[in-house]
Amino acid sequence: MKIELLKGKKPKRFFKSLIFWIALVLALSPFLFIFFWMVLSSLKNQFQNIMYPPLWIFKPTLNNYARVLKETPFLKYFMNSMIIAGGSTLIGLFFGIPASYAIAQFKRKGIALLILILRIAPGIMFLLPCFILFTKLGLIDTYFALIFMHLAISLPVIVWLTISGFEEIPLELKEAAYIDGCSRLGCFWLLELPLNKAYIITAGLISFIFCWNYFIFSLVLSQSNTTTLPVAVFNFVSYETTEWGPLAAASILITLPPTILMMFIHKGFIKSFLTAGIKG
Repeated sequence: MKIELLKGKKPKRFFKSLIFWIALVLALSPFLFIFFWMVLSSLKNQFQNIMYPPLWIFKPTLNNYARVLKETPFLKYFMNSMIIAGGSTLIGLFFGIPASYAIAQFKRKGIALLILILRIAPGIMFLLPCFILFTKLGLIDTYFALIFMHLAISLPVIVWLTISGFEEIPLELKEAAYIDGCSRLGCFWLLELPLNKAYIITAGLISFIFCWNYFIFSLVLSQSNTTTLPVAVFNFVSYETTEWGPLAAASILITLPPTILMMFIHKGFIKSFLTAGIKG
């Protein structure tokens, strides 16, 4: 009887799994098509890219990638983006995690809402006064200015995403730690921080991606020394024409670091997320 029931459940599980994957592919199809089109454009020459109707069968070329790497200091732009995105994320984690802990611990919902409003506000609102300030201080085209500005993106994201992690930790676990002689700081460092690891990883990754892709701060505050990859891509767009092949190739190269980073940490992230409550 049990064997018959199990046999009856297998087709249902397969059918549910099939529906799930079909729905997932349909939901992601617009984004997958855009990425597919970008890959095709990066492998075409300029004439093939502007053909109408679009050319689907062609001889691929890597000349666009060679142009991006040879005609621009791509490695320098890459390092600038890494320093700015990584620096703003690390500083955001350093200040944001204690802030989110304090908000969750003392239930300061008003402060949390204010932080969310600051994240929703357009970046241009902070850019003009900071541009005037940095100009007066001679900090234009410096890492300090760009990292400081990108904190307006990273810090609210990190605080808002990690608040819920601290709020979900059972009160009984903290009370048990206090009974065992653990101080508030020790409870935070030894208990609450490890249990909130999945949220911290998520917040750090999202913050890094946002800062990596952000355009307007680098466009205004950077010059030759601190140009980032999104601004470098903009150089392939001119008043007379748009070089679609190099533009697509540069866009592909820009998406690789966040993608590789996600591939490396996603297994550890899922494991830590599923086992967060077990360790306590």
